[in-house]
Amino acid sequence: LDTFFSPICFVCLFVSPNLVRKPEKVCWVEAAGTVRDGVRAYTALHYLSQASPGKTVLVMDGASPFGTIAIQLAQHRGAKVISTAYCLEDKQYLERLRPPVARVIDVSHGKIDVAESCLEETGGLGVDIVLDAGVKLYSAEDESTSKSQLLPHKHDIITLLGVGGHWITTEKNLQLDPPDSHSLFLKGATVSFLNDEIWNLSNIQQGNSDISFHFRPQLDEPIPLYEAKVSMEIVQKNQARKRQVIQF
Repeated sequence: LDTFFSPICFVCLFVSPNLVRKPEKVCWVEAAGTVRDGVRAYTALHYLSQASPGKTVLVMDGASPFGTIAIQLAQHRGAKVISTAYCLEDKQYLERLRPPVARVIDVSHGKIDVAESCLEETGGLGVDIVLDAGVKLYSAEDESTSKSQLLPHKHDIITLLGVGGHWITTEKNLQLDPPDSHSLFLKGATVSFLNDEIWNLSNIQQGNSDISFHFRPQLDEPIPLYEAKVSMEIVQKNQARKRQVIQF
């Protein structure tokens, strides 16, 4: 991040806060496929909110690579986790996780009310922390893609938030109208933004993570170097469901 050496050199010099020792039991493929989502999840659940025992965390699209890591980190910190699934395969994957997720909300048919399900699961108190995977900003008829239709509306997120809740969003174009702000104000809730490179923006927090357990990432089989171009095109088109790792 602050070195004059190219990261593709055979030998690179880095300051120690930017490095972490890889546990011996973790292979290089898993380490490479985990670090990005792990840093994002840690940022969301440690710096942007405080996941702890007794808290309830809603992870949208929990079967995604980021969602999988976020669920594990929240559970590691003693929080109760609720997650949404966008298809039957995702639902079955989430139901097989150990320790188990408290509730899997299947939104693949668009008939399940996420806010109602979360309020039911929390006894009407609402969720303490929400990690979304994007939100629906307008009415359903204005959405063009099927995946967008499965996203929760921003009003649903605000409704299911509990008092003092934290909404961590990946929606870069989020627009809150005065009624939305008023609802958040009455709940004493906060909205934080999480982008892919947020860790790089401030070096004061680098090297301070205290993660001491083994993540189980969502990985495809390692890809040989000669297929790297094809793999990158798939990733750029958002067609990769699992993390892609290039093996030299």
